Amino acid sequence: MASSVESTDSSFSAEQCCSWLVVICGKYTSRILPEAAFASDWKTVLQQDRELNTPSREYQKFICALSSCKPGFGVDQLQDDNLETYWQSDGSQPHLVNIQFRRKTTVKTLCIYADYKSDESYTPSKISVRVGNNFHNLQEIRQLELVQPSGWIHVPLTDNHKKPTRTFMIQTAVLANHQNGRDTHMRQIKIYTPVEESSIGKFPTCTTIDFMMYRSIR
Repeated sequence: MASSVESTDSSFSAEQCCSWLVVICGKYTSRILPEAAFASDWKTVLQQDRELNTPSREYQKFICALSSCKPGFGVDQLQDDNLETYWQSDGSQPHLVNIQFRRKTTVKTLCIYADYKSDESYTPSKISVRVGNNFHNLQEIRQLELVQPSGWIHVPLTDNHKKPTRTFMIQTAVLANHQNGRDTHMRQIKIYTPVEESSIGKFPTCTTIDFMMYRSIR
């Protein structure tokens, strides 16, 4: 069971949101995203929410697998909310990040963090994003050409009518790196899903960056 906390009431501070506890797999857990590291990420997602009139939240109920990795530079580093760590591939291109959901899931945005200044020839220059039910029927929905990226790359997972995609699997393929580099670095990857209506009504709309920072308590 997942939950999110949102409010437009100025008397209800962002810090108060952090005191909420969420039951995940029978355990009480709470988590605060690093403010400085992810401010730009939340800002872009908030802007997309306003444009599409569909609030979103980070989704973490998935299995992540890599085509290859150096020891100590794998899935854990790709999902540790630390922009100083990274996944490093250790094989031939394309380098793959395979995200699989236990059930068909509505997804809206894929976010990847890349840093050319730190990673140089390890930085992706061409990325393909594919969705499908399994490895055998993946279809490409986006291909990106990146020029010395530094920060969050936001990939809409929507159709031509801007409706979120429903899928069992997302595959991110690094097709090429800067300076013809062989292996790749990817520092973070995140999935955002629309916030669905609950049985007691709609979630209040979040309108500030501060509340966006803390509205997903995991």
